[in-house]
Amino acid sequence: MIYFENVSKIYNCNGSSDPCVALDSINLRIRPQEFISLAGPSGAGKSTLLKLLIGEEKPTEGKVMLDNQNLNLVSLKHLPEIRRKIGMVFQDFRLLANRTAYENVAFAMEAAGDSNKEIGQDVPQVLDVVGLADKRDYFPHQLSGGEKQRVAIARALVHRPSVILADEPTGNLDLLNTWDIIKLLLKINELGTTIILATHDRDIINNLSRRVITLDKGKLIRDEQKGRYIL
Repeated sequence: MIYFENVSKIYNCNGSSDPCVALDSINLRIRPQEFISLAGPSGAGKSTLLKLLIGEEKPTEGKVMLDNQNLNLVSLKHLPEIRRKIGMVFQDFRLLANRTAYENVAFAMEAAGDSNKEIGQDVPQVLDVVGLADKRDYFPHQLSGGEKQRVAIARALVHRPSVILADEPTGNLDLLNTWDIIKLLLKINELGTTIILATHDRDIINNLSRRVITLDKGKLIRDEQKGRYIL
């Protein structure tokens, strides 16, 4: 269970005495194994909300809870434990150019201190889940945009997180690859992982027909089951 209780995030604006309100009094509950579309235009607060969930930012007010744990109180020392529960996928892939698909996924496990035996067992499994078992030895420059994003999803999956946060994961992809990635996220959701998909792509949201949470100027303005993106 994820919930936000009266959460606000306020930044100091550069060159101005006025505060910048990124999130304003957000109250939100997300149940295990849901597929959520987090909608809203650029600057609506979607990325800030995701940053609060991975502990990259802390709220100015309110609290963010994950599995009954208050993320506001998590120290830097214990943050890696939280991040093993949450996989993150970005628009720009963030792959290491000098490592193969296998090595990019393995690197996430190496950084977490996993053994060579665990890496040897788990990396082939997640590459198979994302449909890249035959591309394990390819470098990023040898992969299409959609394949690069599949590697990024495999990397997010490798610690078997309970939640995957996908921040505009199709923003750099063509239409065909976009829907391949959305279908993959739906498959992962069906296997039991909560998916929070942040996007301003109206077609994706409206075709998914899943729960839609819409932000605008930092406020939660709409929360609908099988909703549509309406602004």
